Amino acid sequence: MSTDPPSGSIAKEDGDSYALFSARMAGTNINAQTLLATDFLNHFSEVVMLIEMIPDMPDCFEEVLDWQPKSYLDHFTDSHFPDRDLAIAAYEAVPDRYKIPFEDIVTQMNTLVVVSVERIGACLEQGGEGLRDLCQEASRNLQKMMDIANAIINGSSKTFAQGEIDELMGF
Repeated sequence: MSTDPPSGSIAKEDGDSYALFSARMAGTNINAQTLLATDFLNHFSEVVMLIEMIPDMPDCFEEVLDWQPKSYLDHFTDSHFPDRDLAIAAYEAVPDRYKIPFEDIVTQMNTLVVVSVERIGACLEQGGEGLRDLCQEASRNLQKMMDIANAIINGSSKTFAQGEIDELMGF
């Protein structure tokens, strides 16, 4: 298996650190093209799972309230991911064509969690009518955004248009 950057690599435009990190990704769970790891999405999977549990176990809402957004670097600093130090070190070398849309979608996911938690909290305060539908919608929309983040981590440049984001957030 070659450890050379992918053909058409952007190593030259992103400096030697990209090529060096890309070569070190063999045998890790970090994408050699993007220098990003899908392990970061576990942070969002946790809150999605909790949101899905709320209709049947409303006490889970307290755990959802405890969930806090984390940056990519904070997630790996706090994690037990085997390649965490490499993931942290490589992040500054992530090419902008991946880093910018990745950071954008992470910001959007964090916003969606905050908006969803506010809506779920208001629904619970008003007796919980429509709670199941609200939680399913929040979960489904977060999963759509996580799918986009996963695609970016794995080398896609697909992002959401602002209208799509507004639709997911219910604006």
